[in-house]
Amino acid sequence: MIPSTLLQDKKILLGVTGSISAYKALDLLRLFIKAGATVKVVMSEASTRFVSPLSFEALSSQKVLLDGNECWSSGHNHIGAIEESDIFVIAPSSANTIAKLANGIADNILLQCALADDRVKIIAPAANTKMLQNHIIQGSLKMLKVSGYEVVPTQIKELACKSVGDGALAEPIDIFYATAKMLLQDPFWVNRRAIVTGGGTIERVDDVRFIGNFSSGKMASSLATALYLRGAEVLYITTKSALDLPLFVKTLTVESSDELQSYLTDAVRFAQKPIKTKATLMDSSAIESISKEPYLFMAAAVSDYVVKSPTSGKIKKESTADKWSLELAQRSDIIGSLDKSNIKTVAFKAETDKTKALQSAKEALLAKNVDFISLNIISKSNPFGSDTNSITLISSTQTKELKKALKLPLSLELLDSVKI
Repeated sequence: MIPSTLLQDKKILLGVTGSISAYKALDLLRLFIKAGATVKVVMSEASTRFVSPLSFEALSSQKVLLDGNECWSSGHNHIGAIEESDIFVIAPSSANTIAKLANGIADNILLQCALADDRVKIIAPAANTKMLQNHIIQGSLKMLKVSGYEVVPTQIKELACKSVGDGALAEPIDIFYATAKMLLQDPFWVNRRAIVTGGGTIERVDDVRFIGNFSSGKMASSLATALYLRGAEVLYITTKSALDLPLFVKTLTVESSDELQSYLTDAVRFAQKPIKTKATLMDSSAIESISKEPYLFMAAAVSDYVVKSPTSGKIKKESTADKWSLELAQRSDIIGSLDKSNIKTVAFKAETDKTKALQSAKEALLAKNVDFISLNIISKSNPFGSDTNSITLISSTQTKELKKALKLPLSLELLDSVKI
């Protein structure tokens, strides 16, 4: 669920070029509008053969900028459109537009906007596979990547020509997230690795039964999304299917607490290594190492007990007595087993007894040797699986209440509160 205030007060210029996928720009526009952004659309003449400007005007409540309607007594022109926007997004971008952008050609209103914009821009290509793979277009895309463009990659699917191949426009939600990241990123989180664990672990009884819990993984997936939007390099380790996550959030799916511990131990070691990145936009050969202390958000609900001797196959009802007892073994604390000497750690704790929850969380802060405890109280008004949450964030120096909100805005507020 995209919150209606995620892009509040942000102004987006959306460029639409002559591609059959131009109709998908309407869906992208809807996403921007629903997230609270103000959107102005600029269309090339070729794009108007696929979608009417009236459609974009009806959705955006803004006059579409076209070759024939520039006005220099107002801001309705290619200079004003750039000056009045926070970011320029071109989606879809045809092969023709890609080649012209790379060579500084400005023979239509959309290209003039691009040439007048010296900020980082987003481009989402869409073209026939052979056109996209043409070495001239590939060279143009490389030029754009080192010239201030973020390229949202195409996808493989059936194209308008009925062949299946690479060249289809990225999904509108992926273009949306790429744009939101550029608008919401925080220098603190950029080029910083972050690990998020989520969901409830599954401890097998046999091959068809398990011990689990009610954790939905929604808070963890919101945290992974928030970290991506702030600019972090995110690894999400989860027991749940990761739905609606941004395209570039790396996801590992696990099942048991043992499996989670194994992956997490390796991930923490990797996260502590410096990030290699390009030193400058224009010099792609220049590489620098960035060493920012990584973060671990331990939001997974890990089983405290596991089945001591899981059974292969299925335990038959006929093979057991009227009463069937499972022997459980207490599981060692995963977060306590990790090397936390060079990683900031935020542990999550759910409680049902409001009178003892805060004291329990403060004790866990010391016992687990973590930097923060994120405490939430499970109740009828705040159940597992809800879209909202409220948090008490506890550290050695403060206790901070984060009021009830949708989980993505709450996660963004949480990230702003754990920067140390």
